[in-house]
Amino acid sequence: MLTRRIIACLDVRDGVVVKGVRFGDHVVLGDPVDLAQRYRDAGADEIVLYDIKASTIASGVRAELVSRLARALDIQFCVAGGIRTVEDARAILAAGADKISINTPALARPELIEELAAAFGSQCVVVGIDAKPPEVYSHTGDVSTMRATQRDVFRWVAEVVRRGAGEIVMNCMHRDGTGEGFDRDFLAQVRRICPLPLVASGGAGTVQHFAEVFRDADVDAALAAGALHRGELTISEIKAAVKSAGFEVRL
Repeated sequence: MLTRRIIACLDVRDGVVVKGVRFGDHVVLGDPVDLAQRYRDAGADEIVLYDIKASTIASGVRAELVSRLARALDIQFCVAGGIRTVEDARAILAAGADKISINTPALARPELIEELAAAFGSQCVVVGIDAKPPEVYSHTGDVSTMRATQRDVFRWVAEVVRRGAGEIVMNCMHRDGTGEGFDRDFLAQVRRICPLPLVASGGAGTVQHFAEVFRDADVDAALAAGALHRGELTISEIKAAVKSAGFEVRL
């Protein structure tokens, strides 16, 4: 049976981890390296670092921060934020990241997905999608900058698959930071058209939310941020609940 992954997400702005609700009211929660090590020690399968400011001010993730993470971690980690070219991605991977993730730059220039897959292999290329079904949004680092793209989310998923991405992170914007649970019905619809590894994001609040999204939407991984940072959930509790529901996890 496929092992399901539990991913800890670090939203970073100006070098510190923050978390808000539906992309607003961000609160500072700590140092990214310290939190990444905490979740590694707790059993996270992967760390994802999102520079949430990068798409809004045309900047990129600092290679120095990526290098610090690489020195501190012995599990996979993925980096997102301001990766607009093959050269940008090469610098992040050279600094030690295992994967890169693109969102707004892919919407602006979809051929970037193909260029990155050709340069580094599809296994390195993650596409993040921020959606309020059925529409995709860009520039989502902050509620003041987000833009509706008029792209249909299901058509965009199909295009991302066709262009050679290796994984999709589907962030349900209407659930972000709410603790109300993943949008399982929507994710199940995405699953039916997405042959790639699919990561559920947005809404984690209880351990049962993870078991339910694996059961009802058949996602490959599920991501948590605020509930972990605030100590409302732990990786071990999540994995115990997922295993009790009959799914394989790495203990």
